[in-house]
Amino acid sequence: MKYLRIGEPGLETPVVSHEGVHYDLSGLYSDIDGEFLGRGGVSSVAELPVIDIAGQRIAPPIAKPGAVVCIGMNYAAHCAESGLEPPAEPVVFYKHPNTIVGPGDDVQIPRGSTRTDWEVELGVVFAKPASYLESEKEALDCIAGLVVANDLSEREFQIERSGGQFSKGKACPTFTPLGPHLVTLDEIADVQDLRMWSKVNGEIRQNSTTADMIFSVAHIIFHMSQFMAFDAGDLLLTGTPEGVALSGRFPYLGAGDLVEVGIDGLGSTANPTVQA
Repeated sequence: MKYLRIGEPGLETPVVSHEGVHYDLSGLYSDIDGEFLGRGGVSSVAELPVIDIAGQRIAPPIAKPGAVVCIGMNYAAHCAESGLEPPAEPVVFYKHPNTIVGPGDDVQIPRGSTRTDWEVELGVVFAKPASYLESEKEALDCIAGLVVANDLSEREFQIERSGGQFSKGKACPTFTPLGPHLVTLDEIADVQDLRMWSKVNGEIRQNSTTADMIFSVAHIIFHMSQFMAFDAGDLLLTGTPEGVALSGRFPYLGAGDLVEVGIDGLGSTANPTVQA
């Protein structure tokens, strides 16, 4: 299944897509949220009404999660371009859930920013609570689905003005475009073999696969569950590959750019940038 939400902010309609047809969930479910995902979503579209989504705003595919947990420095080549050694265990930081916007919404360049950067990431959404898991297999069983994310970053805020943590440069408004779909695992052949890419104004920036992760999706969930408890509906971002502006190979984003990120099988986002 592929879940999505359509409509203007605050007025979104939950939708499920199956074999290219869209079905309206609003008669049965209020939203694509932790409660919905914790109940297992939908198993059949047999009696659901078809809905036409043409011309509608595509919203983030999940309602505001309780937490957005992020893993930094999880691709070896990205560590190298950042001038850092690969970490011995997952590095974690947080983003505010209110940074989430839709796959075509405007992204705001923060006031005073000269170093706003893009990061294509594989997002994991939880189907149930996860705490003190016993194995990586148990970790995979906690996943409701996967989603494309752009973990935008303001590098001066993140590095020079961080005070020792990443979140100051990660939590600016609109800094987590998400979507277009939440895709269930039965539609994914191999979580650790997904091509991922980013573009700015049509020019390729990142071109890699999840096979290059230092820590696998299953290991990240298992590892982090020893330190925190995830809830159904929470979002986990799993790191970005090489090809960001921090590398020095590309200019940073400015107002008037178009930043796109995508992952094969999950779709893509395309967000215009505007000045905050």
